[in-house]
Amino acid sequence: MNEATETLLHEAVERLQAAIRSRDCPAVVALHGQRRLLLSDYDYLRDAATAHAFEHRAAEKAREIKATRWVIVVPQVWLATDTGISARAVSNLPLRDGENEVISWTAFDADDGVDYGFVPYTRRPNGSPVFDEPKIFTEPVRPHAQMPGITLLRGLNDGTDPTAD
Repeated sequence: MNEATETLLHEAVERLQAAIRSRDCPAVVALHGQRRLLLSDYDYLRDAATAHAFEHRAAEKAREIKATRWVIVVPQVWLATDTGISARAVSNLPLRDGENEVISWTAFDADDGVDYGFVPYTRRPNGSPVFDEPKIFTEPVRPHAQMPGITLLRGLNDGTDPTAD
């Protein structure tokens, strides 16, 4: 990941961290092209259709500003399994055994391609979050259709309807 994309990632992560501290859970997209643009959606985690619609709108804005790089960050709960990582929306319910809260992210740069990663965090007894630094996956990643950013990536790279899976 190049420095410009890393800067964009940190900007989006900081925006989401501030929202999480306020007990909000939006998805955030940071776009960089002719200008920088930050978009957020508080309903993203409601269901797949809502997530796809937000990423579709983000793709339209990315085309508008001729974005050459973008980042999407989404709060999720992860559970490592034998076959990979299972993800679900965050909630006010306690974590189940083995689950961890993370900020999932996908980053795209026209020159460097796609990177995937996460920002792990834990909570103090009073519920306030303590965030780690962003981590990048160094092993090959096989993203599924529901992974944050996949609809946006498809919508920008192959010209198909990003809401169709």
